[in-house]
Amino acid sequence: MKILFIGDIVGRAGRRAVREILPGLIREEGIDFVVANGENAAGGIGITPEKAEELLALGIDVLTSGNHIWKKKEIFPYLESHPRLLRPANYPPGVPGRGSGIFLSRRGMKVGVLNLEGRVFMRPVESPFRVSERQIEYLKGETPIVVVDFHAEATSEKMAMGWFLDGEVTAVIGTHTHVQTADERVLPGGTAYITDAGMTGPLDSVIGMRKEIAIEGFLTLLPNKFQVAKGDVELQGVLLEVDEVTGLARSIRRIRRMPGGGHG
Repeated sequence: MKILFIGDIVGRAGRRAVREILPGLIREEGIDFVVANGENAAGGIGITPEKAEELLALGIDVLTSGNHIWKKKEIFPYLESHPRLLRPANYPPGVPGRGSGIFLSRRGMKVGVLNLEGRVFMRPVESPFRVSERQIEYLKGETPIVVVDFHAEATSEKMAMGWFLDGEVTAVIGTHTHVQTADERVLPGGTAYITDAGMTGPLDSVIGMRKEIAIEGFLTLLPNKFQVAKGDVELQGVLLEVDEVTGLARSIRRIRRMPGGGHG
């Protein structure tokens, strides 16, 4: 089985990258299942029901998210009624939505997806390590294939999660920092790992935002509203090859693709 994980989709530029690149990539690589982090798909921060539906219609099977999922209030009821959009599982009881689910691939195989949020330099949510144990036990009761989106700031916390879950899940994929890392590997227990899958959006930017505005903020320290950059776009992520019987990863490969088939 081939599973594609798409790094954080940023604004209109990111949605355009998905629209122009993903269908061809699915055909070219023979991809069975697609997960994408969509928490910044609407204006660069948050996601709306309309943008979620747009992305799901383009071939994404499951949208994950992170700390920005709550930025658009209209997404709250959507989270309750649409299981293909996940929020981190380690939020308190009673918040809208769900943090994991079982989904079907294009060939009818069950795939578990778990969304977690880190705590280092972020909000004091429940321990993602403890929550992962409970969630994975449930998911593996249905399928050996479990992909984890760990939306976290600190590389150390992401690496620790990879080692903590090695041999227990198919993959631990880091998101949130929007910079694709070059440390992809299959860990000794068979779990694919990368610290950050990258960003799907504008190339000439500062993590997706207009570089001039970002630079001004660093120079002046004054608050400024970020704006999603324009121009050339790129889809970034990782492609997993998975043993369908064991649920363990055979390989992980970084993906960087521009419209027209160009490689970044």
